[in-house]
Formats: sequence, C-alpha cells, structure tokens
Amino acid sequence: MEGNIQLNHVSDDVDLLLIDLDLDVVGERADQGDGQFSRNVLRKQRNWERQVAAKKSRRKEEKERRKLNRLTEKVSRLAGQIRRLYGSNKKARRPFHVFLTDLTEDSRIYRECIRMNEGFLNYKLDIREETCSDLFPTKTIVYLTPDAEEALQTLDPNKVYVLGGLVDESVQKTLSLSRARALSVQTARLPIDEFMTKKSNDKNFHSKILAINQVFDILLTFGETGSWTEALQAWFPPGKGYVVTSGCIDEDTSSFHLSNS
Repeated sequence: MEGNIQLNHVSDDVDLLLIDLDLDVVGERADQGDGQFSRNVLRKQRNWERQVAAKKSRRKEEKERRKLNRLTEKVSRLAGQIRRLYGSNKKARRPFHVFLTDLTEDSRIYRECIRMNEGFLNYKLDIREETCSDLFPTKTIVYLTPDAEEALQTLDPNKVYVLGGLVDESVQKTLSLSRARALSVQTARLPIDEFMTKKSNDKNFHSKILAINQVFDILLTFGETGSWTEALQAWFPPGKGYVVTSGCIDEDTSSFHLSNS
C-alpha cells in the first residue's frame, strides 16, 4: 500500500497518525466483508504499536542514562574540588578549620569522595551529618554567594563562612542565595565588583561563579596577605572574563587576625 510505504520516511508520531487513518479504511472494508484484509491490517497495526512502544522505552532509558551520567559527573567534580581544597588548606601557613556539613554516609557525594580521594576518611577536617545551622549559632554564619548584595570586606575570626557545594544540573542564578535565605543567615560575596573589571573577549563571556576550591584559595590568600588584590590576582580564573583593576589599592588590614582553630 502506498500509505505503508510512506511510513518508513516519517516520524513515529506521524506513523501513528497514518495508522489511525488506515484503521478508518479497515473499518470501511470490514463492512464490505473483507475479513482477511482487516485481520492483516490489524496485525500490522499491533506490530507498529509494539515497535513504537519499544522506541519510546529505549528513548526513555537513554534519557535516564544520560541524566545519571551528568549527575555522576557533577558529583565527581565536586569531590575533586574538595580534594583540591583540602590540599590547599594542608599546605597553608594559616589553615582554616574546615567542616564538611550535611554529609551522610549513604549519600552519593560521600561515596564519590571515598572513591576519588585516597585517604579521604583520614583527612584532617570535620565531617558532619548536621547542617551548618545545626552546628553553629545563626548569627555567626556568613553564607558566601555571588548574588549577595554585601561584599566581604574582611574575615572575622568569630564568624563561620559557608561555601555551598551544590550539585546541580546547571548553574541556576540565586540558588545559593535561596539556600542562605532558607537558613536565615547572613550573606556576602567576594569583592569582585570592587577590585575587578570585565575584560573584553571573543565570546563576551563574564561569570562570577567559582568552584568551591577557587573561592577557598582566594580566602586563604587574603587571610595570609590581607590583600584582596593579591588574592583575586592569584586565584580568580582568567577564563571568567575579569581582571584586577589597575591601580586598585586595598584598605589597611594590618590589624587583621585569622583564628587557626
């Protein structure tokens, strides 16, 4: 049949539509007493339905597989960032006391940290199942997010600074800010606008979204030098489209002291 030949050159949805049209023909010819023809077409109909169902099932399985692979990649990347963060802190002259909070043994990120990071369970950091707001008074917590209005000026030894290790399918604007608001804690951002300017590039790309180890390195350097200019110059990725402003001078932070506890 001409209609059946055309089925090989159209999408599944149109296949179903054409099959429906054939069924109308079946109905007409059945009234004419052509029972054998009706049974043949109905058999073809069922075959097509099975093929379409199988294709949809395979597409769904492939979609789920790709989604799982993307999630695994995100988790693996976060585990790698934690390893680099720990390495930087281990070598620092004035290391931070680092907590990994809201980290349960049955979580994917916990398992991935063990798989990717040799000796992870022996890392000199505190691994806790509680959230940061469960461990520390709310008034002492400062959640660092690029969407905060207030820029971080210094590091207060009486404050707890939170870096959000968010495993997300895509970078969503205000995601970390929403998390901070849900915890009812203070927020702050790195002083990128105050010490850096956008640099022209071919892709016209500019981003203030950094990995947790990049933010950590900036904070470490600032803690050791008291200079945002030096910290941002050393660790802000050039591919993000920002450069330290020429001639920018830091305020006097000579009295700054960071607790090593």
